[in-house]
Amino acid sequence: MTVETSHCWVDTPEGLDAACDALADATVLALDTEFFRESSFYPVPALIQITAGSTVYLIDPQAVTANAAIRLLFSRGPVKLLHACGEDLDVISLWAGVELAPLIDTQVAESLLGTDAAIGYRRLVEARCGVDIPKEETRSNWLERPLTPAQLDYAVLDVAYLPMIWEQQSHELAALGRDAWLVEECTALSLSRQVQTADQWYTRQRQLWRLAPTGIEAYRLLTRWREEEIRRRDVPRGWLVKDAVLFAVAEAMPKNRYELAAVDGVTPSLVKREGEALLAAVKTAHLRDESELPASLPAPTQPAFKRRIKALKRVVQAHAEALDLAPERLSNRSEMEAIVVAHLAGEPLPLPAGWRGELLDADWQAALVEAGAAS
Repeated sequence: MTVETSHCWVDTPEGLDAACDALADATVLALDTEFFRESSFYPVPALIQITAGSTVYLIDPQAVTANAAIRLLFSRGPVKLLHACGEDLDVISLWAGVELAPLIDTQVAESLLGTDAAIGYRRLVEARCGVDIPKEETRSNWLERPLTPAQLDYAVLDVAYLPMIWEQQSHELAALGRDAWLVEECTALSLSRQVQTADQWYTRQRQLWRLAPTGIEAYRLLTRWREEEIRRRDVPRGWLVKDAVLFAVAEAMPKNRYELAAVDGVTPSLVKREGEALLAAVKTAHLRDESELPASLPAPTQPAFKRRIKALKRVVQAHAEALDLAPERLSNRSEMEAIVVAHLAGEPLPLPAGWRGELLDADWQAALVEAGAAS
């Protein structure tokens, strides 16, 4: 079930105007992007592919500035189809200065129809359309000009099958009564990206329970500093300082450059370049009043913790099997661990809202009560 497409290269304001005119009455737009991110924090937009049917417009964001018409198409109007859209949203936001809406991610849509929570585009095209598309240009240098014929073909195929796939998915989701689930999930995708802050990165660390409250605060401050700096300098995280090194600093809580230099993973060049900032974060954590410090976290190896996690996972597994979904579509371990931590501390539970909450919350609360009674 192949599709016949042509492409139109867009690298002038006039060309972008013409593309927007051609797409103005579309009800669905398929989108993808290519970018470069090896030496920067922010992705460098290299190509934007967009189609409403048989013509794929290949927009060169290095040559043409987003106009009012394309910003309107992106932020309102037709449904925008993307696959695994996380970084694409960043690229569009950087180039056009708007957020995509309304948005449908075909990877999320497929995850609500079966047991694969993270199916790739190539495999989805093969499963839905019976076509094996090439993948050789995935790691191409998309900033070079002119693009090769192979790159152009690859770029076209990255969006050509999305409308056909979505037509199938939308009918199946509606038949199962899960179309509202998809809208909720895709809205959350966009919102979660917009509300991310530099102060939240530390919560991703799975070993926080190993730290005392002062160490947790130091790690929070260290990662906040790093997240602010990589944005300001536009460099990758690992180029400034890796998570593991920041965590080691928070464990050691060094008071001076000599102690900092002795921390595992801290190099002389890091001490020279960033030592003052690292020590300042540690010192600030040391000076925090006890009432200002975060609470210590329970060890996930403790029997009480393990019982509760297992109880929550059993609920997820049962619902996933009943719905023929992958368990990770319903919840992930980080979410369940946060609920267990809150339960053990006697704090309000950070339970999910929406369709997942309707499925899980009552059963999760009952499972926690039962697990607690078994302590």
